[in-house]
Amino acid sequence: MKAYVFPGQGSQFTGMGKDLYDKDALAKELFDKADDILGYKITGIMFEGSDEQLKQTKVTQPAIFLHSVITALCMGKEFKPEMAAGHSLGEFSALTACGCLSFEDGLRLVYARAMAMQKCCENVPGAMAAVLALPDGTIEDICSQTDGVVVAANYNCPGQVVISGESSAVQDACEKLKEAGARRALPLPVGGAFHSPLMEPARLELAEAIEKTVFNTPVCPVYQNVDARPYTDPAKIKENLLAQLTSPVRWTESIRNMAADGMSDYIECGPGKVLTGLISKILK
Repeated sequence: MKAYVFPGQGSQFTGMGKDLYDKDALAKELFDKADDILGYKITGIMFEGSDEQLKQTKVTQPAIFLHSVITALCMGKEFKPEMAAGHSLGEFSALTACGCLSFEDGLRLVYARAMAMQKCCENVPGAMAAVLALPDGTIEDICSQTDGVVVAANYNCPGQVVISGESSAVQDACEKLKEAGARRALPLPVGGAFHSPLMEPARLELAEAIEKTVFNTPVCPVYQNVDARPYTDPAKIKENLLAQLTSPVRWTESIRNMAADGMSDYIECGPGKVLTGLISKILK
């Protein structure tokens, strides 16, 4: 079975999508439509902007969504997913590419999510750090024993987990994790504590936008981050999508479940090959 996977924040680069825009009429139409929907030329930032501009959450998320979804849609009849998944933001890309959301609604939701998260980052400071070469259980135990809010946020692959929470708590947890044998506990250059309880204000803000949006049955099961299970029911998809903001991304488990359910081949849709690298470590 063929699966399609869609990356999240961190895969952006200057020039992303320019080749699609220049050579494909449908891509040009969709990129131009995105400029109209957002009310500013995101294409200008994607194609020629600085790294600093691209790193802004309110820019990064719609930019990666556009590159990922337009890549899939430009495949035409060759895009025949039998299962799909997206990492964090990538879940919106997967749902849009698979017909659960229209292109317009998917982009509007991603922008609403990005703005809510950016506001949350400014009002509720937080941090994230990548932890290498420790068992998941050890990381979870140390986080639970650290004062303040800090949780495992991204289970990316065996031996690579990202923690998230209050800045001081993340710093304290990193010291304890290194003492416990972590090869590295490295702070990440992000604006806040994504996929942690600190994102609750953003979740509440996004809830209204999600409830107003029409969700259709996707053309294939989409394995969602919150529990790594496949879904086609629009009501459950909406519920899981909203919970995702304050819940961990269970990417390792998602890929293992897809493999157990028959995934024999996969294609990464979007900028970079981050997920390809993670999947190779998960499935060996």
